[in-house]
Amino acid sequence: MADYRATSIDELRHLVSDRALSGETVLLNMGPQHPSTHGVLRLLLELDGEIVVTCIPDIGFLHTGVEKNMESKGYQQAEVMTDRLDYLNPLGNNLTYCLAVEKLAELDVPPRAQALRVILAELQRISSHLLWLGTSGLDLAAMSVFLYAMRERELILDIFEMVAGQRMMTTYIRPGGVWRDVPAEFEDTVQHVLNILPRRIDEYESLLTTNPLFLDRTREIGVLNTQQCMELGLTGPVLRATGKAYDLRKARPYSGYEQYDFNIPTQQGGDVYARYLVRVAEMRESIKIVEQALQKLPSGPVRSNNRKYVPPPRSEIGVSMEALIHHFKLWTEGFAPPAGHVYAATESPRGELGVYLESDGSPKPYRVHLNTPSFANLQAMPVLTKGHFVADVVGIIGSIDIVLGDADR
Repeated sequence: MADYRATSIDELRHLVSDRALSGETVLLNMGPQHPSTHGVLRLLLELDGEIVVTCIPDIGFLHTGVEKNMESKGYQQAEVMTDRLDYLNPLGNNLTYCLAVEKLAELDVPPRAQALRVILAELQRISSHLLWLGTSGLDLAAMSVFLYAMRERELILDIFEMVAGQRMMTTYIRPGGVWRDVPAEFEDTVQHVLNILPRRIDEYESLLTTNPLFLDRTREIGVLNTQQCMELGLTGPVLRATGKAYDLRKARPYSGYEQYDFNIPTQQGGDVYARYLVRVAEMRESIKIVEQALQKLPSGPVRSNNRKYVPPPRSEIGVSMEALIHHFKLWTEGFAPPAGHVYAATESPRGELGVYLESDGSPKPYRVHLNTPSFANLQAMPVLTKGHFVADVVGIIGSIDIVLGDADR
């Protein structure tokens, strides 16, 4: 990966082993069961004393063949698998996949469903960043932040359970809208969480932002510049921490994001600390977006009326034989969008998440390919770790915020 793309992993192991056998360096296997690697990841480290000379990421321990499995199912059934990719961004995964299906089928989405998608996607971003903040704090021995961040994340997961019946694997966003309308208490509950979050984020910053120990472990550690990010295909907070204000919600708006007023947080340091500052600022911007979406939340339907692709409301099934037959045929036979290919991308908590769909006119996708940010972010590990102490490696891994389910597909 990265500087080693021209050489196979086996050849690299051979080269590294030769240096190690000669006594020049030492080989260390970090993983694949290391408890602080944010998933099942193996790092082959070559060390000169305590300094990292070479870092080779070795993935595949969670490989599930999701892309090929999705190709064996109908478009609606395949969506369930998107929840399991980046399992800290299931609603965002649902959204990206549905945008691709809607683009392929030219399927409309009602305004209320668009607003609900934005609210839930931004709450999902905050939830993901809270888990990142808590676990990254644990990596650097800041246990209190983990406990506080999990406290607020629970409030957001309760909202997901309220609307979808599930805290994580929701499959709530569906082609043409959302599964069902939100309950009556939804708006008040979300507003309650929004009222709490700003001062709680202040608490996190009071514990970390000027903490001398945290600064020693994060500043000038794992530095990347914008050019390196562009060469490696890195996006999201890792790119924005180098000063590049690139965010798909602004660059290529989707789901009505052009209606909302928010900023793109950036930093210039390009190090672990800069990535921390960007994510904290992003949580504040997500709060602003959700508040605006709540104020503008329109009334009306939450699913398209295009019955070729969208099942009838459940209320009709008990009173209409036609609706029952239609529902049965959609869920057993599926729908067949026109032949063609599309690419849809969203701004996930980790960067650009893209779904490529190709249709041959049948009820099953001919090709599904996922462009995931965690896979791209891992490419930076050799560059990020070189010349740093081995003790800094876990902090660097945390700062790129990888989810191995997002990389192993």
